[in-house]
Amino acid sequence: MPNLHNHLNNLPMKNRLFQATVACLLCVMGCFCVSCAPKADPYKDTIKDIIVKAEVPLIQLESNFNGERLSYQIENPNFYDSVKIAAGTATPKPAVFQAASLSKVVFAYIVMKMYDKGEINLDTPICNYTDIDRFVDKESAAKLTARLVLNHRTGLPNWSKGPSTEEWPTSPITFKFPVDSCYGYSGEGFAYLQRAVEKIRGKKIDEIAKEEVFAPLGMEYTSYEWQPMYDTLTVDGYNKDGENRGKGRHPRANVGYTLRTCAADYSKFLQALLDGTGLSPEAKEVFFTPCAEKAIRYAGNHRKSDDSIAWAMGIGTEDNAEFGKVLWHWGDNGSFKALFIIIPSANGYLTYFTNSNHGHDIINDITALIIKNQAPFAINDWINKKND
Repeated sequence: MPNLHNHLNNLPMKNRLFQATVACLLCVMGCFCVSCAPKADPYKDTIKDIIVKAEVPLIQLESNFNGERLSYQIENPNFYDSVKIAAGTATPKPAVFQAASLSKVVFAYIVMKMYDKGEINLDTPICNYTDIDRFVDKESAAKLTARLVLNHRTGLPNWSKGPSTEEWPTSPITFKFPVDSCYGYSGEGFAYLQRAVEKIRGKKIDEIAKEEVFAPLGMEYTSYEWQPMYDTLTVDGYNKDGENRGKGRHPRANVGYTLRTCAADYSKFLQALLDGTGLSPEAKEVFFTPCAEKAIRYAGNHRKSDDSIAWAMGIGTEDNAEFGKVLWHWGDNGSFKALFIIIPSANGYLTYFTNSNHGHDIINDITALIIKNQAPFAINDWINKKND
C-alpha cells in the first residue's frame, strides 16, 4: 500500500493542502456513514426462525414495554412465495386474523364499562335481563350472574353444540358442574351474557363494540361480524398438517370467538387495558382482581401450572415470581391461535396472532425473546400440557 505521508511530502504545498483536506473529509464521511448505518434488527430473523421451526405460516406481533414498541408481520417462506415475501406482497397488510377467545376480553371490557355506568350489576341474576329458555335446568340458570360468567364459574360446558352450526341458537343447554363449584371455561356463558347486554342496550353486540371500543380506540380493522374488507384482508388458516383450511367465515356475531382483528389494532386495546382507559380506578381494580380459587383447567387433574393461574373478570392472571401479577388470555380456533400477556409491573404488553394450529407451540420462544423472562411463564404449560 502506498505511503500517504510520503506521497503528500512529494507534492507542491497547494496540492498537499488540497489532498490532505480531501483525505480528512473522506475520513469524517466514512466515520459518519459507519455510525449512521442502519442497525441490524435483533428480533426479526429470530422470529422468522421460530415460526419456520414450528411450521407456522404467518405471525403478527406487537409489543410495547416502557415505550419501546415492536411491530412485525413475518411470513414463513415454506408456505409463501419467497419472491412475494421479498416484494412485501405475500400476504395482505395488515393481515386480519381470527382472534378466537381474545374476543372474550373485548366483551369483558364492555361489560365492565357498563358496570361502571350502573347499567349492569355483576351479581344480579342474568335472567333479570334476558330469558333462560335454552337452559334445561331453569333453577340453576336463574343463579347465573355476570361475575360468574366472567370468572368462568357458571358450571356450563364450553358449547352445547358447535356455535357456528345452524342448530346452535336453539340447542338446549345442560350444566356440566353445579353453579359456582369450580372453574370451567365456557363460551356458552359468554354468549348468554351477550344476549343480556344486547337487551339492555337495545343493539347488536358489534354496534355496541364499535361505540365502546373499536371507534374510540381507532381499531379500524376489528369486528365481531364479517366485513367486506375481510374478503381481501383475512388470511387463511392452516391445520396441524399444514393444510389450508380457508378463512372460516362465521354465521353470526358471538363474543366467545368471532372477533377478527390485526395485532396493531388489538395492541391499542391492550394499551387501553393497561392504562385503564374508560374505566374508573374502582372498576379497573374489580376487572383485574382474580377470584380466590385457582383455574384448574381439567377437573380432577390438578397440574403444577394450575397453582399459578386464576381468572379475573374475563381475563386470566398468573402469579409470577419475576413480574408479580400478569394478565393474559389465549385464543384457539383450531387453525388460528393467538396470545397476549400484559405485565403491569413492566408497564407493557406482548401480543401475537398466527394462522396455524401450531401457534401456541412458540409461546416460550417468543416470550423469552421479547420479554426476556428468566423462567417460562406458567401460561405455556397451562395451555399446552394436559398432564405434568
